Amino acid sequence: MKYVEGFVCAVPAANKQAYIEHATLAGALLKEFGVSRMVECWGDDVREGTVTDFRGAVKAKDDEVVVFSWFEYPSKEVRDKAMHKMMNDPRMKDMTVDMPFDGKRMIFGGFVPILDL
Repeated sequence: MKYVEGFVCAVPAANKQAYIEHATLAGALLKEFGVSRMVECWGDDVREGTVTDFRGAVKAKDDEVVVFSWFEYPSKEVRDKAMHKMMNDPRMKDMTVDMPFDGKRMIFGGFVPILDL
């Protein structure tokens, strides 16, 4: 069964192209590590909630856009091996030096699909 890793982060609107370039480079490495699909979505209709919302979850500033992303892996085992490779690959470490967003405010987690229509 597939395994999904989801991400939400806040990106300065002015850094949209830099983010796309960063994600494209990262995507090539992630595919090498075992990601079968990577989807990056630029916020278009991210509303403020009554109790909580995406913007609050990542402490988005007024000039930032919420990005919602997910990676698909063939299995959790492939994901776990990929994470190990990512943490130890110098190319990935180099990419974290000058990221176009604040990675400390990114939220992420792994998920087992329960419905896929």
